[in-house]
Amino acid sequence: MIPKGIPLRDEALFGLATRHRSLASDSIADSYERLEFFGDSVLGLIVAEYLYEHHPNWDQGMLSKAKSSVVQEGPLARAALNLDLDRYVAVSPGEEAAGGRVRASILADVFEALIGAIYLESGMQVARWFVLEQLHQFLKEVSAGDVSPHDYKSKLQEVAQANWRKTPLYRVVREAGTAHDRQFTVQVLFDDEVMGEGTGRSKKEAEQAAAQDGLDLILRAQRAREVAAERYEG
Repeated sequence: MIPKGIPLRDEALFGLATRHRSLASDSIADSYERLEFFGDSVLGLIVAEYLYEHHPNWDQGMLSKAKSSVVQEGPLARAALNLDLDRYVAVSPGEEAAGGRVRASILADVFEALIGAIYLESGMQVARWFVLEQLHQFLKEVSAGDVSPHDYKSKLQEVAQANWRKTPLYRVVREAGTAHDRQFTVQVLFDDEVMGEGTGRSKKEAEQAAAQDGLDLILRAQRAREVAAERYEG
């Protein structure tokens, strides 16, 4: 069943948009990756068009920074969580055990794939409505002048120091791609325990993504404790 709030009718297309490559067959078209590639371009165009139309006094540099602040892993993953997409992401048992279903990088990818699916089924008008509706808060922030990328590393550092008086460590676990198109995978650790993982075109970008993943894990744990406490009190 397709979640409420997603303007998509084709169950098979929704299934493809939420199927991670760990669960796909050998077919290159049996996971969300092609839809993600397509949806990324649609998303970039919609956000760029919105910023161009709503901020006629911004120069190219300001528009570029604002777009980068919105079209990045953190906001897209949060938008996916707001739609409860973590309940629908299809991953292998091994990937799920490793936290893949709620990993920020996977949720962001699924959100982009969903945009691609919506465009294919209904066209740009519906895709534009969906993107602007789901990213409204982030667009509102950049419109108010907050166009700096979200510094998740600093936020995680603050949380770690306040709760455990510990400093998170980052390590690169994988590098892929050519010299001009590198992809880094970084993990963030507390006492040798992996708390988050992220990917990016640079080590700094991957570290920010890993920190965002770690913060999401901490937030989910806090929510679980709150729910458990409410049930106990009830």
